[in-house]
Amino acid sequence: MMHHISKLKLSIIAILSVLFFMVSMTVKADAATTEVSESSMTATAYVRRSSTGWMYDLSVKDKQVTFGAKTHYLSNYPNTTWMVTKKMYVKKSDGVTYLYYYVTNVSGSVHGWIWHGYLKAGASYETLYGVAKAQLGKPYSYGGNGPSAFDCSGLTSYVFKKAMNKTLVRTAQSQYNTYQHVSSSNIKKGDLVFFGSSKSSVTHTGIYIGSGKMLDAQNNGVITEKIAAPWWNLVGYARPATIS
Repeated sequence: MMHHISKLKLSIIAILSVLFFMVSMTVKADAATTEVSESSMTATAYVRRSSTGWMYDLSVKDKQVTFGAKTHYLSNYPNTTWMVTKKMYVKKSDGVTYLYYYVTNVSGSVHGWIWHGYLKAGASYETLYGVAKAQLGKPYSYGGNGPSAFDCSGLTSYVFKKAMNKTLVRTAQSQYNTYQHVSSSNIKKGDLVFFGSSKSSVTHTGIYIGSGKMLDAQNNGVITEKIAAPWWNLVGYARPATIS
C-alpha cells in the first residue's frame, strides 16, 4: 500500500513539475514580447558611456517586438563612433517603457539595437582621425571638397561629415566664426586650428592631432605639420563637435 502511495506522490510531483515548466516558459515568452513604437532619426553620432551593454537582434511583428540573440558587446568597441538612425520605444512586461537605438559603426560592419543609456552623444577621436588620416597625400585644390582633392576647409568639412555626419559651415573664416572657441590650454584632439592675419581675416584651418601638430590641406596637399611654423600666423582654436 505504501509503495503505491509513494508512486502516486511521484506521479503528482512529475505532473506538477511539467505544469511549472509550461507556466515558466509562458512567462518567459510573454516577457520577450513587448509593445513597440519605432521611427527613423537623422543620423547622429554617439560613443559608449560605459563598457557595459549588449546589442540585440530585434524582430517586430504586429506592433510586438521580440528580443533575439545578443550580437555585440560594447566592451569590445572602446573607440568606436556609432551612428544612430532609428529609435524604438519598448514597453516591457514590467510596464516600464525603454528607449532603444539602432546603431551602426562608420564602416557598416557592426550594427544592432541597444538601450540608449549605454551611449552618449559625440564621436570618438579615433574615428575622426581615421577618416582624416586616409586623406593624407591627396592633392590640394582651391574649392576642393574631396574625396580626390581638398582645400583646407573642404578637408575639415569632409572629415567631420564622414566621421560623424556633422555638416560644417564652409570656409575657414565661417568655421572660426561659428564654433565654440577654446584656449590653447584647453585644446583637444579633433579641435580645429585657425590661421590668418587677424580674427577677422582667417585664411587657413586644420585638425589638431596632438603634440603641437595638425592635419591639414595646404599647397603641398594633405599633410601633417607643426602648428608653430614660420609660414603660419596662429589666430585661435574652435570646437565644432564633442570628441571623446
